[in-house]
Amino acid sequence: MARSVPSFSTIFVILLLLVVTEVMPRMVAEANNCKYESNKFHGVCLSDTNCESVCQTEGFPFGKCDGVLPRTCVCKKPC
Repeated sequence: MARSVPSFSTIFVILLLLVVTEVMPRMVAEANNCKYESNKFHGVCLSDTNCESVCQTEGFPFGKCDGVLPRTCVCKKPC
């Protein structure tokens, strides 16, 4: 009895489809938001919660750490 072993390319395509279906809705949702670097947040952004709190004091409804190094606090609002 021979076992059916999925090929590497089959597994890769399935994983790629999972990633794309997860990322695409976020990209569409973020396309409607304008981004502004926070004026009040100082230092490296490590917590999205802290960033969003600071952004709300600046009048923005959303905030999130963005970038690789250094991570900065980016405030967002609908365009």
